[in-house]
Amino acid sequence: MKRPLITAAVLAFAAMTAAHAASITGLKNTGLGASGSADTNYSLSAASSDTAIGNSVPVITYDSQWPIGPWLSNSSSSKWITPTGSQGQSFDAGSAGTYTYSLSFDLSGFNAASASFVGRLAADNAVVVKLNNQVISSASGFTDWSSFSASTGFVSGLNKLDFVVTNWAQNGGNPTGLRVEFGTSSVMAAVPEPETYAMLLGGLALVGAFARRRQQH
Repeated sequence: MKRPLITAAVLAFAAMTAAHAASITGLKNTGLGASGSADTNYSLSAASSDTAIGNSVPVITYDSQWPIGPWLSNSSSSKWITPTGSQGQSFDAGSAGTYTYSLSFDLSGFNAASASFVGRLAADNAVVVKLNNQVISSASGFTDWSSFSASTGFVSGLNKLDFVVTNWAQNGGNPTGLRVEFGTSSVMAAVPEPETYAMLLGGLALVGAFARRRQQH
């Protein structure tokens, strides 16, 4: 009886201490939907000097319409998103505008300190990436990719990524947009609290004592 009990204890303890890596749910590429539809994975807030942006969510661009061509071409993995359904619309004639595209993801039940991801992005014109209000990357350009990543700065529960796009002032022919693709991501399952271990070991001790009494009888 003792050997099976010891084996059971070891297996139970190993099961509780084992941490399994998983991808981070909620890291969504831009443009996962039909062209012309709202990208509901992202929210949008804008500060533009000359254009009222009524949308609280960005719009997914069409493949065949300008400025696709000057911009990186859309793909099956991601598409550009823009402040309005008119992707070639000109913004910010007099002064630069700011367009913040936000993405949220939840790490409840995971060890936030173990989280990491890598990705790439393009923006018209420049972009600063923030994880929970802390800058993790910056880039500019819409004809090629720039990389970004994070391995610190995550929190338990809800996390937020902000892609703060600056559209430089230009009087005409001045669209703006964002393109994001995530590569690999990883996070470990949360490790049980010490109180949980104590309860497990206490329960196993009770089972062992009961088994010994049965063996003696």
